[in-house]
Amino acid sequence: MTQSLQTHSNPDLHPAGLRGVASDFASDQRAFKTASWGKAMMWIFLLSDTFVFGCFLLAYMTARMSTPVAWPNPSEVFALHIGGQDVPLILIAIMTFVLISSSGTMAMAVNFGYRRERGRTAALMLATALLGATFVGMQAFEWTKLISEGVRPWENPWGAAQFGSSFFMITGFHGTHVTIGVIFLFIVARKVWRGDFDEARRGFFTSRKGHYEAVEIMGLYWHFVDLVWVFIFAFFYLW
Repeated sequence: MTQSLQTHSNPDLHPAGLRGVASDFASDQRAFKTASWGKAMMWIFLLSDTFVFGCFLLAYMTARMSTPVAWPNPSEVFALHIGGQDVPLILIAIMTFVLISSSGTMAMAVNFGYRRERGRTAALMLATALLGATFVGMQAFEWTKLISEGVRPWENPWGAAQFGSSFFMITGFHGTHVTIGVIFLFIVARKVWRGDFDEARRGFFTSRKGHYEAVEIMGLYWHFVDLVWVFIFAFFYLW
């Protein structure tokens, strides 16, 4: 720390030109040296997944703006018949509320994991997993409804055929991520409840003794899944 301050305060010790730029970038490697492999690999995975979802959404925008056929109206396609009338986007609103709420419970689980409060951490992770499973169940209901109404990857009764393929591919890919996250939430919550992290019991996802890093890594993944849904919600249901 002292050496770094001296280097920046004394211009004679700081290389000039391209060497100075390289030195500035090299000094930041200390932040990465303190990160574990698990956390670093999760960040790399999330970065790569961001590109995948980004490509999917860009393809969706291209297909929607280039097709000469009218695009289906989300308020009609995603409406539920309740009390004798069609209520637009009600299921989607509930799904979004459930998933965003699960992000809050996951954040609290990470917080209690920092404090090494095993019971509360496990309970909040289970709550997050149950909310995620509820989201997937509602998404399955949504798929079933659309399929029963004639929506297919190659056609749909409301307009452009590209709608079905884009919808099933993107929401299915996201739903797969949520399902995988739910499975791992149950696994990590069980390990927290048994005290694997307190006792450093050998096994998958068990880090060093007294360290709940696996909970934090799960939090990174889950917040990413929630953030992606915000973009899917805006593109498919509001546009």
